[in-house]
Amino acid sequence: MARLQGRTAVITGAASGIGRAAANLFASEGASLVIADRAEALSETADEVKKAGGKVVALTGDAGDDAFVQSLVHRAQAEFGGLDVFWANAGISGGFTPLHEATADYWAEILRVNLIGAFLGVKHASAAMIPNGRGSIICTASVAGIRSGAGGVAYSASKAGVINLVQTAANELYGTGVRVNAIAPGLIETGMTKPIFDGARARGNEDKIGQLNPLTRYGLPIEIANAALFLASDDASYVNGQTLAVDGGLSTSHPVVRKKR
Repeated sequence: MARLQGRTAVITGAASGIGRAAANLFASEGASLVIADRAEALSETADEVKKAGGKVVALTGDAGDDAFVQSLVHRAQAEFGGLDVFWANAGISGGFTPLHEATADYWAEILRVNLIGAFLGVKHASAAMIPNGRGSIICTASVAGIRSGAGGVAYSASKAGVINLVQTAANELYGTGVRVNAIAPGLIETGMTKPIFDGARARGNEDKIGQLNPLTRYGLPIEIANAALFLASDDASYVNGQTLAVDGGLSTSHPVVRKKR
């Protein structure tokens, strides 16, 4: 359908998982891409896009660094003539460090990448979009940011911040035509969740992964990418300041097996 034909999109965290799936999907829908990650596997994503006939520039760097995020926007403008979509997708989990074992530095790093990185995307992308009177900014939140039971304390707090960020930013950008939304993935098989999946498979419990949500299964990166395509396209032209949970229904209750202290 080429829903992004003639448009330019920036995607961070594109070396694997959700970001890689999105890069391939967006390119197949006509978008020219600037993709970013700090992992070397970013080049593999770029190669996949190019082999499929897509236009892509890959830049290695830190999505929580102000100058680097700004450079992504500038590169999109210089290479493809503008910026229509920015997906602040990069993030880190920090594991499940218990509350009383976590340090201020540990918290600061998670917030820097997950929340400040999203803020930088909104700040720099919106500045480029406002003169055109339109644009779609997407941030990756998490069901862990909705309520307890789906992530570590610091990670969950950072993602709750992302959910609030898109609400407040959408109102800050009142009247500009720039939309800001978030996606809250549930349990998706990505590099970040690899330890969970590896552990379950080692125990022979792969069939139980995702059993706590109503669909009784885990999600795939392409399912998150499809949601992002919707938000990036004109199909979502009246969707703004929202967080779309793509989680098989997990966030309707967030059931969790409690651990004894």
